[in-house]
Amino acid sequence: MDIVKHNKSAWNNYVDKKDRWTIPVSEQELENTKKGNWNIVLTPKKPVPHNWFPELNGLKVLGLASGGGQQGPILATLGANVTIFDNSDKQLQQDETISNKFNLDIKTLQGDMKDLSVFEDNSFDLIFNPCSVLFVDNVLPVWKECYRVLKPNGILMTGLINPISFQIDEQSLKLIYKQPFSDLHSLPAEKVEELIKNKEALQYGHSLTDQINGQLQAGFSLTNMYEDNWGGENNLDDYFPAFLATRAIKLLL
Repeated sequence: MDIVKHNKSAWNNYVDKKDRWTIPVSEQELENTKKGNWNIVLTPKKPVPHNWFPELNGLKVLGLASGGGQQGPILATLGANVTIFDNSDKQLQQDETISNKFNLDIKTLQGDMKDLSVFEDNSFDLIFNPCSVLFVDNVLPVWKECYRVLKPNGILMTGLINPISFQIDEQSLKLIYKQPFSDLHSLPAEKVEELIKNKEALQYGHSLTDQINGQLQAGFSLTNMYEDNWGGENNLDDYFPAFLATRAIKLLL
């Protein structure tokens, strides 16, 4: 099965259904940003600390799998030179619409986040990757590509999911799936068929080794992290934070 093609279609469907992660920022949010009142997220609820960011004016930023018009317009309003790279053409259209309306000069490119060959080495100062690596079958190429396209001492910010979140049944709170989890290989065939029929994005519960040590092995040095949860939208919130956000710097190997 072509996961990239399926998930592209799924996210286009989410745009049509007005999923929360496809709704662009408002004009008022951009006005607030100009006044210094802004926040963006890597995970569902907790804003990224402002001290994670360098001076954004003039910074070359790649919003990786960051379509939807939520983070890119904020960063562009703060003066960054923003490029959004995403698998979904409809998600990219959200950024294009906002960019055109407010003259933000956001560039958009469509593609698979595991393959950034359209970009040269050392192209960006900062990569902002909100929680999306769960939609690729192998996360390790993502870290290698991020390392390649970042400039020396460039910053990678990414949202991650604790893999145990995928292994526990939300209703019974029982551990029922083995690691590594994937919708395609872990769920019963009839459930997979239902997800595909309903145009739901297929997900992968990557190990913490691949998500965190994968960054280290690619050449990054982790400098900060925090945990987050669904904010009451999931029964697991009462037991553990399902999300991690990490900040890493590209070291010269």
